Amino acid sequence: MMLPPARPRKAVHGPRSTPRGGTLRIIGGSLRGSRLAVPERPGLRPTPDRLRETLFNWLMPWIEGARCLDLYAGTGALGIEALSRGAASCVFVERDPGLADALRANLARLRAAGGEVVQGDALDYLRNAPACRFDIAFIDPPFDADAWAAALAALEDSGVLADGALVHVESPREVACAVPPDWQLHRQGHAGEVGHALYRRAKADPLS
Repeated sequence: MMLPPARPRKAVHGPRSTPRGGTLRIIGGSLRGSRLAVPERPGLRPTPDRLRETLFNWLMPWIEGARCLDLYAGTGALGIEALSRGAASCVFVERDPGLADALRANLARLRAAGGEVVQGDALDYLRNAPACRFDIAFIDPPFDADAWAAALAALEDSGVLADGALVHVESPREVACAVPPDWQLHRQGHAGEVGHALYRRAKADPLS
Protein backbone atom coordinates (compact mmCIF):
# COMPACT_ATOMS: atom_id res chain seq x y z
CA MET A 1 0.00 0.00 0.00
CA MET A 2 1.35 3.39 -0.95
CA LEU A 3 1.51 5.95 1.85
CA PRO A 4 0.19 9.45 1.19
CA PRO A 5 2.90 12.04 0.62
CA ALA A 6 4.11 13.74 3.77
CA ARG A 7 2.76 17.19 4.42
CA PRO A 8 5.39 19.90 4.27
CA ARG A 9 6.28 21.26 7.67
CA LYS A 10 5.04 24.73 8.39
CA ALA A 11 7.87 27.24 8.72
CA VAL A 12 8.26 28.74 12.15
CA HIS A 13 9.09 32.41 12.05
CA GLY A 14 10.97 33.68 15.05
CA PRO A 15 11.26 37.25 16.27
CA ARG A 16 13.77 38.12 13.56
CA SER A 17 11.46 37.37 10.63
CA THR A 18 10.71 40.17 8.18
CA PRO A 19 7.12 41.46 8.32
CA ARG A 20 5.16 41.83 5.11
CA GLY A 21 3.74 45.20 6.05
CA GLY A 22 0.20 45.85 7.21
CA THR A 23 -1.20 47.76 10.16
CA LEU A 24 -1.23 47.63 13.93
CA ARG A 25 -3.64 49.28 16.31
CA ILE A 26 -3.34 51.43 19.41
CA ILE A 27 -5.03 49.42 22.13
CA GLY A 28 -5.79 51.95 24.88
CA GLY A 29 -6.31 55.57 25.78
CA SER A 30 -7.50 58.55 23.74
CA LEU A 31 -6.21 57.06 20.46
CA ARG A 32 -7.61 53.60 21.09
CA GLY A 33 -8.42 51.78 17.84
CA SER A 34 -6.24 54.04 15.68
CA ARG A 35 -4.23 52.18 13.06
CA LEU A 36 -0.55 52.61 12.22
CA ALA A 37 0.91 51.44 8.93
CA VAL A 38 3.73 48.88 9.22
CA PRO A 39 6.12 49.33 6.28
CA GLU A 40 8.11 46.42 4.88
CA ARG A 41 11.56 46.62 6.43
CA PRO A 42 14.08 43.84 7.18
CA GLY A 43 14.19 43.33 10.93
CA LEU A 44 11.20 45.57 11.68
CA ARG A 45 9.23 43.78 14.40
CA PRO A 46 6.46 45.83 16.01
CA THR A 47 5.70 44.96 19.63
CA PRO A 48 2.75 42.51 19.65
CA ASP A 49 -0.63 43.71 20.93
CA ARG A 50 -0.65 41.25 23.82
CA LEU A 51 2.77 42.35 25.02
CA ARG A 52 1.86 46.05 24.74
CA GLU A 53 -1.31 45.49 26.73
CA THR A 54 0.65 43.75 29.49
CA LEU A 55 3.33 46.43 29.52
CA PHE A 56 0.92 49.33 29.85
CA ASN A 57 -0.97 47.55 32.60
CA TRP A 58 2.35 47.48 34.44
CA LEU A 59 2.97 51.17 33.68
CA MET A 60 -0.52 52.37 34.64
CA PRO A 61 0.54 53.98 37.97
CA TRP A 62 3.30 56.03 36.27
CA ILE A 63 2.22 56.79 32.69
CA GLU A 64 0.13 59.92 33.34
CA GLY A 65 2.33 62.98 32.70
CA ALA A 66 5.46 60.89 32.07
CA ARG A 67 8.32 62.00 29.82
CA CYS A 68 9.09 59.02 27.57
CA LEU A 69 11.89 57.92 25.26
CA ASP A 70 11.29 55.40 22.46
CA LEU A 71 14.93 54.75 21.58
CA TYR A 72 14.57 52.34 18.63
CA ALA A 73 11.19 53.63 17.56
CA GLY A 74 10.44 51.76 14.32
CA THR A 75 6.69 52.26 13.88
CA GLY A 76 6.55 54.23 17.14
CA ALA A 77 3.86 51.93 18.54
CA LEU A 78 5.18 52.02 22.11
CA GLY A 79 5.66 55.77 22.26
CA ILE A 80 2.32 56.52 20.59
CA GLU A 81 0.61 54.09 22.97
CA ALA A 82 2.22 56.02 25.84
CA LEU A 83 0.96 59.37 24.49
CA SER A 84 -2.49 57.87 24.00
CA ARG A 85 -2.55 56.83 27.66
CA GLY A 86 -1.60 60.22 29.07
CA ALA A 87 2.18 60.60 28.82
CA ALA A 88 3.19 64.26 28.60
CA SER A 89 5.78 63.74 25.86
CA CYS A 90 7.77 61.17 23.94
CA VAL A 91 10.99 61.46 21.94
CA PHE A 92 11.14 58.88 19.14
CA VAL A 93 14.65 58.04 17.90
CA GLU A 94 14.75 56.21 14.57
CA ARG A 95 17.74 55.70 12.28
CA ASP A 96 15.83 54.81 9.08
CA PRO A 97 14.80 58.06 7.30
CA GLY A 98 11.72 56.46 5.73
CA LEU A 99 10.46 55.13 9.06
CA ALA A 100 11.16 58.48 10.72
CA ASP A 101 9.13 60.28 8.03
CA ALA A 102 6.29 57.76 8.39
CA LEU A 103 6.31 58.27 12.15
CA ARG A 104 6.09 62.06 11.78
CA ALA A 105 3.17 61.59 9.39
CA ASN A 106 1.36 59.29 11.83
CA LEU A 107 1.84 61.69 14.73
CA ALA A 108 0.44 64.53 12.62
CA ARG A 109 -2.49 62.45 11.35
CA LEU A 110 -3.39 61.30 14.87
CA ARG A 111 -2.82 64.80 16.31
CA ALA A 112 -0.70 63.18 19.00
CA ALA A 113 0.61 66.16 20.94
CA GLY A 114 3.95 65.84 22.69
CA GLY A 115 5.70 63.63 20.13
CA GLU A 116 9.13 64.55 18.74
CA VAL A 117 10.91 62.44 16.10
CA VAL A 118 14.72 62.43 15.97
CA GLN A 119 16.13 60.80 12.84
CA GLY A 120 19.50 59.36 13.76
CA ASP A 121 21.45 56.64 15.53
CA ALA A 122 20.30 55.72 19.04
CA LEU A 123 23.77 55.71 20.59
CA ASP A 124 24.68 59.01 18.94
CA TYR A 125 21.54 60.52 20.43
CA LEU A 126 22.55 59.35 23.91
CA ARG A 127 26.15 60.55 23.47
CA ASN A 128 24.86 64.05 22.80
CA ALA A 129 23.19 63.94 26.25
CA PRO A 130 19.90 65.78 25.65
CA ALA A 131 18.93 68.18 28.41
CA CYS A 132 15.63 66.45 29.23
CA ARG A 133 15.33 63.67 31.81
CA PHE A 134 13.07 60.76 30.95
CA ASP A 135 10.73 58.96 33.34
CA ILE A 136 10.11 55.96 31.06
CA ALA A 137 12.33 54.52 28.31
CA PHE A 138 11.46 51.81 25.78
CA ILE A 139 14.44 49.77 24.49
CA ASP A 140 13.56 47.47 21.60
CA PRO A 141 16.47 47.31 19.12
CA PRO A 142 16.41 45.11 16.00
CA PHE A 143 16.95 41.58 17.26
CA ASP A 144 19.75 40.88 14.77
CA ALA A 145 21.75 43.94 15.89
CA ASP A 146 22.79 42.53 19.31
CA ALA A 147 22.61 46.09 20.64
CA TRP A 148 21.30 45.56 24.18
CA ALA A 149 24.55 45.76 26.16
CA ALA A 150 25.74 48.95 24.45
CA ALA A 151 22.30 50.58 24.54
CA LEU A 152 21.59 49.88 28.20
CA ALA A 153 25.06 51.00 29.32
CA ALA A 154 24.82 54.18 27.23
CA LEU A 155 21.34 54.90 28.56
CA GLU A 156 22.61 54.78 32.14
CA ASP A 157 25.86 56.66 31.44
CA SER A 158 24.21 59.44 29.41
CA GLY A 159 22.39 60.94 32.38
CA VAL A 160 19.06 61.14 30.51
CA LEU A 161 17.17 58.95 32.99
CA ALA A 162 15.38 60.53 35.93
CA ASP A 163 15.83 59.09 39.40
CA GLY A 164 13.49 56.14 39.69
CA ALA A 165 12.97 55.96 35.91
CA LEU A 166 11.40 52.84 34.42
CA VAL A 167 13.08 51.05 31.50
CA HIS A 168 11.29 48.47 29.38
CA VAL A 169 13.53 46.05 27.44
CA GLU A 170 12.46 43.63 24.70
CA SER A 171 14.69 40.83 23.45
CA PRO A 172 14.50 37.25 22.18
CA ARG A 173 13.19 35.10 24.99
CA GLU A 174 16.44 33.15 25.30
CA VAL A 175 18.65 36.26 25.51
CA ALA A 176 19.69 37.46 28.98
CA CYS A 177 20.31 41.21 28.89
CA ALA A 178 22.93 42.57 31.27
CA VAL A 179 21.60 45.71 32.95
CA PRO A 180 23.40 48.34 35.07
CA PRO A 181 23.79 47.31 38.73
CA ASP A 182 21.47 50.02 40.06
CA TRP A 183 18.52 48.80 37.99
CA GLN A 184 16.00 46.67 39.84
CA LEU A 185 13.75 44.18 38.06
CA HIS A 186 10.11 45.19 38.53
CA ARG A 187 8.21 42.79 36.24
CA GLN A 188 9.01 40.38 33.43
CA GLY A 189 7.16 38.14 31.00
CA HIS A 190 7.08 36.86 27.44
CA ALA A 191 4.84 36.69 24.39
CA GLY A 192 5.79 33.73 22.22
CA GLU A 193 9.51 34.00 21.44
CA VAL A 194 9.77 37.60 22.67
CA GLY A 195 10.85 38.26 26.24
CA HIS A 196 10.34 41.59 27.99
CA ALA A 197 11.26 43.06 31.33
CA LEU A 198 10.53 46.29 33.17
CA TYR A 199 13.34 47.69 35.33
CA ARG A 200 13.34 50.54 37.81
CA ARG A 201 16.41 52.71 38.18
CA ALA A 202 17.33 53.20 41.82
CA LYS A 203 16.79 56.69 43.18
CA ALA A 204 19.88 58.61 44.26
CA ASP A 205 20.62 58.66 47.97
CA PRO A 206 19.73 62.23 49.10
CA LEU A 207 22.50 62.06 51.72
CA SER A 208 25.28 61.17 49.24
